Amino acid sequence: MGPVTAAPGLPAGFGVALDPRLRRVDRGRVLIGGTPMRLVRLSDAGCRALDRLVGGATVPGPGATATLARHLVAAGMAHPRPPLPPQAGVADVAVVIPVRDRPEGLGRALAGIGPVAELVVVDDGSTDARAAAAVTAAAGATLLRTPRPGGPAAARNRGLHATTAPLVAFVDSDCEPAPGWLDGLLPHLDDPVVGLVAPRVTAPPPAPGDGPLARYESVRSPLDMGPGEAAVRAGGLVPYVPSAVLLVRREAALAVGGFDEALRVGEDVDFVWRLAAAGWIARYEPAVRVTHAPRRRLGDWLGQRAAYGGSAAALSRRHPGRLAAARLSPGAALGWALLLLRRPAPALGLAAVATLRLGRRLRPLGGPWREAARLSAAGHATTARVLADQATRTWWPAALGAALVSRRARRALVLVAVLPSLAEWWERRPELDPVRYCALRIADAAAYGAGVWAGCARERTAGPLLPRLERREAGSATAGLWKTVVHMLGKVD
Repeated sequence: MGPVTAAPGLPAGFGVALDPRLRRVDRGRVLIGGTPMRLVRLSDAGCRALDRLVGGATVPGPGATATLARHLVAAGMAHPRPPLPPQAGVADVAVVIPVRDRPEGLGRALAGIGPVAELVVVDDGSTDARAAAAVTAAAGATLLRTPRPGGPAAARNRGLHATTAPLVAFVDSDCEPAPGWLDGLLPHLDDPVVGLVAPRVTAPPPAPGDGPLARYESVRSPLDMGPGEAAVRAGGLVPYVPSAVLLVRREAALAVGGFDEALRVGEDVDFVWRLAAAGWIARYEPAVRVTHAPRRRLGDWLGQRAAYGGSAAALSRRHPGRLAAARLSPGAALGWALLLLRRPAPALGLAAVATLRLGRRLRPLGGPWREAARLSAAGHATTARVLADQATRTWWPAALGAALVSRRARRALVLVAVLPSLAEWWERRPELDPVRYCALRIADAAAYGAGVWAGCARERTAGPLLPRLERREAGSATAGLWKTVVHMLGKVD
């Protein structure tokens, strides 16, 4: 029996908080939101149960309310609020720290761990083994040494098998956990279907004298999954979490065979997706923060981004269809193709027809046409952002080639490269001028895209370079509370 089958409802004592992006309309009976976005009509009993949960009540036990709460959380419309204190404590946690040639960072990581049941450092072939051994001994940790580097996945697996606690936290040696970091993660594991929970990983604030890279990374670290809590799943708002810090159930990690040691980069994405395929849920908890030291030299920084992009092809081989450059409905793809072919009239007509069809399906609501226009506009805006992002990221070699032969394409490429960068700079207000911020953001995307193309050449696959057409799904009924899914909009990545 899989973990989800064993616990279909949210456990007793859990509460929920509605996602900030969720909208309740039609006197609270209709919910609009989630990932992918959907529109759900609740029954009268479901509406009353949701009102109680939103008002602070907790799940009383197995039953319809627990099932409703589980479906809200699974849909991304709500987030769990576990009871405190958690059932598990630090005495149930083993911490595994893989390291190679970073004794100073290792010392800082060990200092932030705090009391746990087991603390193991796996030295993955450091050139100066004595330095790592001295730092490990000073912290009272157990040291395991591998003579030759096997990669971070192999080091984590060795630590996993060398410990016995029911929960295992993997912490990279260049991370600094804040005091009490486990306190915010452990409660999620009171839900028996949650196999993994991860904190938000951010770069430290820039210090006086730091250069442009540190200032850029302080607001745009590639390991930072953002401020919004979420379930972690392919195609979701948080599609993966980095292995910089992960708290995992031992049984879940062992059930999927640990980390894939053939992957030197992207092993964290693969691990999380295999957990999900086995029926486990992964949660992202941004209220817990861990800092991660960024690259300081431009060459190292660009190389890191290219390596991240290079993992996409190998992941695409292991998880077909999940690494598409963009996910579009056939109608959206046709509409944007018409715009690129300078056929705005039929493109607008296609959008109008889609909006009218949506409005007819929303007739049970008050003001269905207004709601249909709102949802359609949001969908088109999201599609535009995704396509603009991919033009300077995964597709930039093709976009650059088009720009070299077409003045119109050249203008379009400049706009999609500069305007989103300036908008992001204005929103985040980094301690960096807009010119250098935009230049670094463009270089960031270009290095990642170059890595994607190089990885695709190695793996002989074009999967991560191509868009994926997906039809919108239909909903289903659930236990009388989750009464009718009126419409579900496919998410555009």
